Amino acid sequence: MRALTPFPGTTLKHEMDRLFERFFEAPWGELPAMGAWNPALDVIESKDGVTVKAELPGVEAKDIAVTLEGDVLTIKGEKEQKKEDKDAREHHVERSWGAFMRSVRLPAPVDGSKVTATCKNGLITVTLPKAPGAKGTTIPVKAE
Repeated sequence: MRALTPFPGTTLKHEMDRLFERFFEAPWGELPAMGAWNPALDVIESKDGVTVKAELPGVEAKDIAVTLEGDVLTIKGEKEQKKEDKDAREHHVERSWGAFMRSVRLPAPVDGSKVTATCKNGLITVTLPKAPGAKGTTIPVKAE
């Protein structure tokens, strides 16, 4: 029976249950990416807000659209394929191009009227201040 125990202290039934539970879970807030390529995203939460950074090398700011609907932030646009020499043969191509769209569910409510987005050196940074109620409050405990 030892061979059916995947990890010390667990049973095969327990591990199978965990497998099926995890199969139906979605990532913590990531929605499916759509498009020809998927830029990498970072989502960072601080006490004052949420920052989303996306790597978009070769994409100009004018070609990027950022939208916020409820608690879902979407970054979309298009990276064009530029050919320098039409007569040249491509032997190896790894760079991505085409349309992209990334959506992420935000971990906290934000104030949509104060959202800012900047693009510098192929990195877009979206700063989303938390809504006043989402910052929380500390309640002091008094000794009696």
